[in-house]
Amino acid sequence: MSQLNHIFKGDRTIWVIVIILSFLGVLAVYSSTGTLAFTKQKGNTEFYFLRHLGYLVVGWGVLFLTHKIPFKFYSRIAQIGFWLSLGLLYLTLAIGSNINNATRVISIGGLTFQPSDMAKLFLVLYIARFLSKRQDEVGKFSVFGKVMLAIMAIIIPIIPENLSTALVVMTTSTLLLYIGRIKFSFILMLIGGALLTLGLFIAFIFTVDVSKFEETRLPTWKKRIETYMGNDEDGNSGYQQMQSKIAVATGGIFGKGPGNSTQRNFLPHPYSDFIFAIIVEEYGIVGGLIVIGCFIMLIFRCLKMVVESQRSFGALAVLGIAFSTSFQAFVHMGVSVGKLPVTGLTLPLVSMGGTSLVLNSLAFGVILGISRHIQEEKELQSQTATVPQNEEN
Repeated sequence: MSQLNHIFKGDRTIWVIVIILSFLGVLAVYSSTGTLAFTKQKGNTEFYFLRHLGYLVVGWGVLFLTHKIPFKFYSRIAQIGFWLSLGLLYLTLAIGSNINNATRVISIGGLTFQPSDMAKLFLVLYIARFLSKRQDEVGKFSVFGKVMLAIMAIIIPIIPENLSTALVVMTTSTLLLYIGRIKFSFILMLIGGALLTLGLFIAFIFTVDVSKFEETRLPTWKKRIETYMGNDEDGNSGYQQMQSKIAVATGGIFGKGPGNSTQRNFLPHPYSDFIFAIIVEEYGIVGGLIVIGCFIMLIFRCLKMVVESQRSFGALAVLGIAFSTSFQAFVHMGVSVGKLPVTGLTLPLVSMGGTSLVLNSLAFGVILGISRHIQEEKELQSQTATVPQNEEN
């Protein structure tokens, strides 16, 4: 056991969370890709399972290496990753592959890469780095303006192609600004501006003829809002959530058992956008609560790190990554049970998708690396503690 602790450093609970989510992901992806295998791979049901397993191995390798990187390098990596993500986002708009009227990915050979997943992580690290270096100036509007330029530079190319991810990024960034002690009046201005922009956008898509914008995401966004509000006249428009609700409702307490899902044959994208519904169908309420518990525990463990961290960069980075990951997970689960409009967000470490899996592994590696650094600092402090003074004669 001591040998394992020496190899796998950092918060043990988070290691357990990673293992549980990864294991559930392998089972759920194998179960939910049967129909896809018959339509795309001539019935080779092992294809997507083995591909997902391969990405998971790569992801775990990235996670392991990342959590071993000395803490002092994270700040520099954040800066490099931010500018690289920014360049890739705009490159995607120029030469990316159009899938379902959205240019989200860059195709390289037979592989695809989604830069928004990368940008989501490195923007958090960049904000953490920026604010940690300016803690004496966070009350100035100039500091707020500079960090907002970075946030908007990332969000602007994401919005037209992936609105749900842009909303996750914006929400996470706002939280980081608040935790980073940016003036609350500035944050209120940001929230007010964001709500006004969102309101005007919704008003726009409901007042114009979106059929004239068929090559954009406008018709999709309008239909999703109409479906959620129950005002859509198209009887098939709520098909996705209807099938998802059936999967959740028929799961019961303990589920139908591994591989026994029926809704995987009717539910679009059961291996990614609606994988939580498949988990609940096959493993019941118990399986769903395990997933929910993992993300709640992730937040609590990271909050503990924030309290223990002596460096503002580590505290901001851990909290930002934990909130971004968990917020995305809860939105995904909310969609699966019909409480939120369809978004297309995946379940971190569980859903099928190479870019998402590897970059989420990288994110967990950063969290574990920071927790390892906090543990090492505590051990060093205990070793150098003041020796009790000798009793007076």
